[in-house]
Amino acid sequence: MARTSHRSRILAIDLGGTHVKVLLHGQKEERKAPSGPKMTPRQMVRAVRELASGWRYDVIGMGYPGVVLHGQPFVEPRNLGHGWVGFDFRKAFGRPVRLINDAAMQAIGSYHGGRMLFLGLGTGLGTALILDHMVEATELAHLPYKKGRTYEDYLGKKGLRRLGRKKWERAVCDVTERLRAAFEVEYVVLGGGNARLIERLPKSAALGDNANAFVGAFKLWLEPGWTA
Repeated sequence: MARTSHRSRILAIDLGGTHVKVLLHGQKEERKAPSGPKMTPRQMVRAVRELASGWRYDVIGMGYPGVVLHGQPFVEPRNLGHGWVGFDFRKAFGRPVRLINDAAMQAIGSYHGGRMLFLGLGTGLGTALILDHMVEATELAHLPYKKGRTYEDYLGKKGLRRLGRKKWERAVCDVTERLRAAFEVEYVVLGGGNARLIERLPKSAALGDNANAFVGAFKLWLEPGWTA
């Protein structure tokens, strides 16, 4: 396993269904480019190289919008193109890469102890559970919720468009309370690009920050126990 030190230069990649965002550890301003349903991993690598132009980095922490097993994509993402499973990210970037589910990465960056559930309200619905520093990405998004639809059908971008903001927010509150009770967590963090639209937070919920995805990516190298 590649090792790093606090002096190593870490590049964080937050890959989503709408944008791919990058930030170098120690910098303040992120850089981003469009992603979308046709983006392949090779196109992503080219986009990241262009975005990171002028930055020097030794290692990469990356969030992937799908199931990750043993540090590699296990299934193709729903909101991107094809070719991700089996892709050699280390070879493509020429740098060691630690890859984790994107919701788990933002959850790590949002975590402040105890039992926490993370819900990422973005293009889809990302979910992750942290129990006393043990992180587990979950696929709750595709479980049935109401009227033959899934949690993601209600809480994702398509649900927001179909329901309108007020009904969508009520669905967010309902799902948050259901899952908080089911997993018996102490608090829920609502992150992702659409979390900012919530006017009244559910009970025991806190508003996350998209920048926490980068914090999580840096922690993958600065606190390598998270990769276990």
